[in-house]
Amino acid sequence: MRYRLAWISGTALTLSACAAGPDYRAPHMGALGVPAAYSAGDGAALSEAELGQWWTRLNDPALSALIDQAVANNLDVAQAQARLRQARESLIQSNASLLPQLSGSATGGRNYSSQDAGGRLDANGNPIGGGGGNWSSSYSARINASWQLDLFGELRRGREAARADLEASGFDLATVRMTVISELVNNYVQARLAQAQLKVARETQAVQRDNYQIASWRLQAGLVSSLDEQQARAQLAQTNATIPQLEASLKGSLNRIAVLTGQAPGDATRTLETPAPIPQPPTDIATGIPADTLRQRPDVRSAERALAAATARIGVAQAQLYPSLGISGNIGTTSNAFSQLFDLITGGVFANVAQTIFDGGRLASQVRAQKAATDAAFAAYKQSVLTALEDVENAMASLASARARKAEFAVAYDASNNAAILARSQYQAGLIDFQTLSNSENTLLNARNSLASAQADEALAIAQLYNALGGGWQSMDDRPDEQ
Repeated sequence: MRYRLAWISGTALTLSACAAGPDYRAPHMGALGVPAAYSAGDGAALSEAELGQWWTRLNDPALSALIDQAVANNLDVAQAQARLRQARESLIQSNASLLPQLSGSATGGRNYSSQDAGGRLDANGNPIGGGGGNWSSSYSARINASWQLDLFGELRRGREAARADLEASGFDLATVRMTVISELVNNYVQARLAQAQLKVARETQAVQRDNYQIASWRLQAGLVSSLDEQQARAQLAQTNATIPQLEASLKGSLNRIAVLTGQAPGDATRTLETPAPIPQPPTDIATGIPADTLRQRPDVRSAERALAAATARIGVAQAQLYPSLGISGNIGTTSNAFSQLFDLITGGVFANVAQTIFDGGRLASQVRAQKAATDAAFAAYKQSVLTALEDVENAMASLASARARKAEFAVAYDASNNAAILARSQYQAGLIDFQTLSNSENTLLNARNSLASAQADEALAIAQLYNALGGGWQSMDDRPDEQ
């Protein structure tokens, strides 16, 4: 028996050195269509520390505190963390399938039988009379062992797929964290923009209220017709109408910030209702090269891990076409006295070989289906790569546009402000009509709002660019690289 077990084990180990299916190799950059450089980037090396805490470059402590709260309490992040833990347990289960399985059982009890009654039986065949009874004890113990030998790598390929799934779940968590941070920054900037536009509207409201009073006085003095008064009144009403809309926009952004930080809307963002400036973004941002982005983007790396898992599952499907070998054994004992339970021990060892002879092509079809799934995973990976490059290019274009518009709107604001001051003094002196004054002040209002919007757009474009570059997850405590 010892020699037979050695022969079976040696044969199994020799066969298990080979695993069915292709060995995974990550696709080359050339196969993915990755260019050597971005169209407008400077190619400066990316700093992982800068990417990991990119929002600190906006120099806004309130924003940084909110992001810390979101990372710790956001419920989307909590769900992704739970999925990561689930994937980790799946890997543990896959590892366990490679090991022998042991199970044990034990029983003990008392059995009763009637004494013999002189051979007399009733109509049902039961002994009649006799009075007393006989009790006896019985005990047994048993251990069963089984081991599914991984001859053609089905279990090892399954473990390989589970590990890739675990790594993909880690990158999915990083993607969720990145998305939450980006959305929070967007809503924070939108809230500060709404506050800036509310300030403009209220200051304009005060000026237009003065203009309405001046027009009323000039009408009473007979210097102008009622047309000036009605135009001033209409202009003031239009400005008044914009304020509730801006207040609703501010409230919506604050409510979203509360939910992103894992809190109910209301008191959670009360301190943010105090106006503060729009965050000032940095002027220098390193974009690196496309290959850097692909290493930093967790969604791209998750797609690559999904491709690795799909490739490993081809081996799982192919291994099912080949014979399977299992070894099982048991050892046990039975006795009527507990003290004699281990006096007699019995056991056995068995080998089981199974091979599918005919299944109508089901297993072969599963192999072809898994190869098709792997082709789809490769296409999804390549698409994620191209989308990541597109995101970076779009973000750089948006940033350049926002900076150019901000510079022009600053000039427009300066000129329209001077024109409005001059027009107001000329109207008070009776040198121009109210329509000219109204046009001048509307131009100033538009210029102020446009400048604030351009400042917000620049901050949003910075957030968009850092998100496209894959920033915001490098400082995670449970980074996917460490799984």
